[in-house]
Amino acid sequence: MSIKLAVPCLMLLAALAGPTIAAETLPEAIAAPGESVVLSVHAEGAQVYECKAAADGKLAWAFREPIATLLSEGKTIGRHYAGPNWELADSSAVVGKAIGNAPGATAADIPWLKLEVISRRGSGVLTPVTTVQRINTHGGKLDGACDKAGEFKSAPYSAEYVFLKKG
Repeated sequence: MSIKLAVPCLMLLAALAGPTIAAETLPEAIAAPGESVVLSVHAEGAQVYECKAAADGKLAWAFREPIATLLSEGKTIGRHYAGPNWELADSSAVVGKAIGNAPGATAADIPWLKLEVISRRGSGVLTPVTTVQRINTHGGKLDGACDKAGEFKSAPYSAEYVFLKKG
């Protein structure tokens, strides 16, 4: 088997194996040893930025909020928005606070994150969740100067969100 064929095959096997393999290979800064997966979803959306004066007084894009649809097996099951909040159709929801990060695969990808759940509401799938990981990010970064304070711009992104519980 040639290397060109072997690499996609290995990637497919890793994808089929699911979060178990992924959890073992995550950067230490976002790993959650001893926690188990409650739910893993795909997100498609945008990172929204606002043009603001930076510390040096120059206008630059500042992250404002995410807006994304949460998908499982191709079906919409929830949404992700400012807070950061994750809310499912079963009415369960969690709010997270970033406690670790690792670089995305390319300079255009937002970082991978580890978030601690700081509040929850409703009752459902997300009720026992204590940690959220954002992994396999693609896109979402917006850098550079902007022209007018108060202007908004969005950068499309996708990611996987893994919801974990202790034990």
